[in-house]
Amino acid sequence: MAGENNLNDRVEALEVRLAYQDETIEALNQTVTAQWKQIDALTRQLAALSERLDQAESSAGAPANERPPHY
Repeated sequence: MAGENNLNDRVEALEVRLAYQDETIEALNQTVTAQWKQIDALTRQLAALSERLDQAESSAGAPANERPPHY
């Protein structure tokens, strides 16, 4: 009986550990998924801002502090 109780205690402890690990993995997966969504959104925002900057630079005239070409 003592050996059987010890074995049952060990099996129960392993089941508790596995349940904890499953919960931890699920929490980490949710965190990583949320972070990738943020990275994706920021990457899109950066691309849009870069495109706007390129358009602004291409449509802007010469800088005011540059000398005219005949100098």
